[in-house]
Amino acid sequence: MKKVLMVLTSHDKLGNTGRKTGFWLEELAAPYYAFKDAGAQVLLASPLGGQPPLDPKSNEPSFQTELTRRFETDPAATAQLAATVRLDSVNQADFDTVFYPGGHGPLWDLAEDRNSIALIESFIAANKPVALVCHAPGVLRHVKTAAGRPLVEGKTVTGFTNTEEEAVGLTNVVPFLVEDELKAKGGVYSKGEDWASYVVSDGLLITGQNPASSAAAAALLLQRLG
Repeated sequence: MKKVLMVLTSHDKLGNTGRKTGFWLEELAAPYYAFKDAGAQVLLASPLGGQPPLDPKSNEPSFQTELTRRFETDPAATAQLAATVRLDSVNQADFDTVFYPGGHGPLWDLAEDRNSIALIESFIAANKPVALVCHAPGVLRHVKTAAGRPLVEGKTVTGFTNTEEEAVGLTNVVPFLVEDELKAKGGVYSKGEDWASYVVSDGLLITGQNPASSAAAAALLLQRLG
């Protein structure tokens, strides 16, 4: 049985706006069921452990999907979410792969979290695939190769676009823009239409552009795991 680690944010403050943020529900729910329905075992982790903050916008009616509703009415899934394990307690050796859902939260905590950085580096060093969607590719900003170069350097990557960030009005709120940061670190950044599913892979790295890309990124990751 394949073992999948999913890493969620513990950060709930949207900069200095006084609004809440966290993880984006569809980006958890769609991959979670892709993995579960394929017979994989899923473990959820976050920097602080326990219940990670949900971005309140992500379960508003306009953003709900069949899978977000399935997740919210699934007692086993919600119980698992309420009890995420602490990120510093997980070991890469126990898993076949890792998946990072986005939401704005990861830009503040996971992008700077040394446990997260070391974890991704260890998955890559162990020749295991890593997938990240939407804002989560931003958590690669400090991740290095064994040779000490930025992991994304020279790699085909995608992530939340500057125009998508502009559309949600948070360009000047986020600590950095995912598209700009991936390019600054030498990534070969590409994108599809705003809000449409777009996923790219390069070697062990799979990245998706936005919430709509979550299911496709998970499917590609499962394919990679064989």
